[in-house]
Amino acid sequence: MIGVRNLYIKNDTTNPSFSFKDRPASVAVSKAREFGLRIVGCASTGNLASATVAHAVAAGLTGFVLMPDTVELPKVRQASIYGGKVILVDGTYDDVNRLAYLLVDTAEVGIVNVNLRPFYVEGSKTMMFETVEALGWRAPQHIVVPMASGALFGALYKGLHELEAFGAISDADTVFHGVQPTGCSPISTAFEKGADEVTPVRKPETLVKSLAIGNPGDGIYALNVARKTGGTCQKVSDDETVEAVKLLAKYTGIFAEPGGAITVAAVKQMRENGVIDAGDEVVCCVTGAGFKVDEVVEQVSGPAYVVPARLDKILETLQTNQPLSH
Repeated sequence: MIGVRNLYIKNDTTNPSFSFKDRPASVAVSKAREFGLRIVGCASTGNLASATVAHAVAAGLTGFVLMPDTVELPKVRQASIYGGKVILVDGTYDDVNRLAYLLVDTAEVGIVNVNLRPFYVEGSKTMMFETVEALGWRAPQHIVVPMASGALFGALYKGLHELEAFGAISDADTVFHGVQPTGCSPISTAFEKGADEVTPVRKPETLVKSLAIGNPGDGIYALNVARKTGGTCQKVSDDETVEAVKLLAKYTGIFAEPGGAITVAAVKQMRENGVIDAGDEVVCCVTGAGFKVDEVVEQVSGPAYVVPARLDKILETLQTNQPLSH
């Protein structure tokens, strides 16, 4: 359907809090406990919020999250259900992140993606460990990764080259492709321009809210990884991303949020533009579940039918789309 014969999906929608963020959160929260920090939180666009609080509470710590008040309501509710403190901020993610940095300077707290960030990133690389294992202990030819802060992109590269250093694989020659939504694409724009610096986006405008980080903390590192591996940084429109949500659901049974399905949209675009060939092996990282994004689900879901409790009405409804044989 997208023009690539050897396509693999790394499906992280089935983790405990339904996104890849369980990987970094579990490691960072464990280190917070080791360091004797009793309060641990994060700055988040949604998925990390649930992962951090879930793991903090399981570890016997007090969990809290800082999120923009524009985060999708299901993500707010999910973060709240674990028993932590959910604090919504009237501002962008970059405003939230700035407050998180100020907080660690004034209070004895651990913030997984600020003062615990080195350990947080170590958790993310396990996605690459599993990918290599699933492929029979070899590096994939291409990997396509969503980029927000750019941390996952760099972590996967690090994990791959550690496997090579340990002798688990013979070659770490994977080509890395990052992807961002058109309405918030500071890393991809820098790649496109051949720039050495990433210019922040002040007001992200995209429905792919989990990737709406205008000032990516690891943007330079992501840029370098794409370039040194011969990869690319793609931009994908919201419409193409929504279409990819539908394609994934229909042909794989995976219900992904836009921030995960965007990698499939990117592969389709890359194939059309000749960046990859039809026979290339491509791994798409699908990083979060679709039930977390109400407004997008409303765009892509089919209609539901309410009928009287009568067999003829059931048959009549089914026949509106597909004739039934008797």
